[in-house]
Amino acid sequence: MINPFDFNGKTVFVFGGTSGINLGIAHAFAEQGAKVAVASRSQDKVDAAVSALLQHDGGEVAGFCADVRNPDAVAAAFSGASQALGQIDVLVSGAAGNFPATALGMSPNGFKSVVDIDLLGSFHVLRASYPYLAKPGATIINISAPQAFLPMELQAHVCAAKAGVDMLTRVLAMEWGEQGVRVNSIVPGPIGGTEGMERLAPTPALKARIASTVPLRREGTPRDIANAAIFLASPLASYISGVVLPVDGGWSLGGATAFMMEVTAAIKH
Repeated sequence: MINPFDFNGKTVFVFGGTSGINLGIAHAFAEQGAKVAVASRSQDKVDAAVSALLQHDGGEVAGFCADVRNPDAVAAAFSGASQALGQIDVLVSGAAGNFPATALGMSPNGFKSVVDIDLLGSFHVLRASYPYLAKPGATIINISAPQAFLPMELQAHVCAAKAGVDMLTRVLAMEWGEQGVRVNSIVPGPIGGTEGMERLAPTPALKARIASTVPLRREGTPRDIANAAIFLASPLASYISGVVLPVDGGWSLGGATAFMMEVTAAIKH
């Protein structure tokens, strides 16, 4: 029986893949035999990620320093990845920025900075990927956030930007489907061991509280998100496109709103 999760001979490019959830996704694809490229704006993080990814048996890895806000740098990274690793089969787009602030408490430039990274940066990455992915079987996976569909105080900038990313996912699934390209989003819930989780729940008590608001009663792991990405990139998902998939243990069913109200109250006071 053919293993649907065998990515030997395939190239996966993870933009933002040098830390957190995105690095976990890169490792998971490398474990399945994929050639992996990663990119972020920090050369030190790129070098560290490449070194870690090379530990997988027989892995081919390439890294690129590129700021998603710079379309020329993004395009150069795709060109470099194609030259280094061959045709690109899967793109994971996960660059993101965030900070807590009320709408009145953030500057126009602060709002713009998150939109530039999350939404405009995603557009730059997706648009630059098209010449390399416009073929049957190619897969694009955007990493979104619950703020895309759950309004949260102190998160007006992220809510606006991630809602745009999810709508971009749906539109490109329509526009690029004729070429055989599938486009989906993954919406992670509270994922332990990540920078975002440390900001959201920096103490053991808060970690326990957030776990109690998840129907499955636990934090997620980067591997939970990576498993979803591997499935969406696999032949088993060949008829899935334009989907925004929460991978959150049911957190978005109500627990996310309840917990974020507590966080908001604590920050305000």
